[in-house]
Amino acid sequence: YWVDLIGLEVVNREGISLGHVRDLLSTGPQTVLVIDDAQQVPPIERMIPFVAVYIDDVNLTERRILVDWQPDY
Repeated sequence: YWVDLIGLEVVNREGISLGHVRDLLSTGPQTVLVIDDAQQVPPIERMIPFVAVYIDDVNLTERRILVDWQPDY
């Protein structure tokens, strides 16, 4: 369920935290993760398409999503 993804930490393949899932948007053809990164100054918002090409793993037990995404995208 989408609600299970809210609050999960999003980490890229290099182990860099990109923030936490704040919301999910349905854009029609795909769902998009809305991620708040409070570690950045000023805080930034990222949007990552929730599709297999970018999402490597969703681990609800560890409350983490592994993505193929760089911090500067």
